[in-house]
Amino acid sequence: MTALEARHTRELNFTEIRRGLQALSSLYVERRDRLPGGSVFDGHGKRAAFALYYGILHFLTVRAVVRELGDAARVRSVCDLGCGTASAGAAWAAEAGARYEGVETSGWAAGEARFTLSALGVSGRLVRGDLMTHVLPGGGAGILVAWTLNELDDAGRDGFRARLLDARRRGARVLVVEPLSKRVAPWWTAWAAAFPDARNDEWRFRTDPPAVVKLLGKAAGLDPRERSARTLWLP
Repeated sequence: MTALEARHTRELNFTEIRRGLQALSSLYVERRDRLPGGSVFDGHGKRAAFALYYGILHFLTVRAVVRELGDAARVRSVCDLGCGTASAGAAWAAEAGARYEGVETSGWAAGEARFTLSALGVSGRLVRGDLMTHVLPGGGAGILVAWTLNELDDAGRDGFRARLLDARRRGARVLVVEPLSKRVAPWWTAWAAAFPDARNDEWRFRTDPPAVVKLLGKAAGLDPRERSARTLWLP
């Protein structure tokens, strides 16, 4: 996290990153129709804010969930679909001592993901590709879909659900992570019904994030100390 802060504050000052965080927050809350077009990674300020703020919080959240799942989450490899900066999937891989594979369409995010893996000492690779067509692994693998499904349209999400079910039948373990907000994920109930033997959890964690995260959150009117998520776990 220290290396990540140094990486993104070399060329941008705090005010520029804070403005990027405010723009990101507005996208997620008020202008969600722009998310599928890649607006999250549009501009240096938003990129730095995503890596420094949301990336770190995604890491802390997934790490906490995986620790709660315990031995069930011990896998040989983690396939992180729509991986972004790899912070969520790297958290699982680091906890499990697993090899990592990330799938991402954004060239900037893929480059940032490589930095994440190197900084955390996680072995693996990045694939520039589409989660909708990437060949999913089977037995011994964990498949992570974190904060990604809410950006798909209904048809795409339904088709992807069938692919996850197939991977699960072939022995993969699947972890889906999304925000608690029903407005963001109104489809969650239908997904939970499609996986009747899945573990369906709502999480609220109290975290103590790094100082830069707390400062950015305070300046942007956000509270990073309270983390929440909902998950589907298919063992």
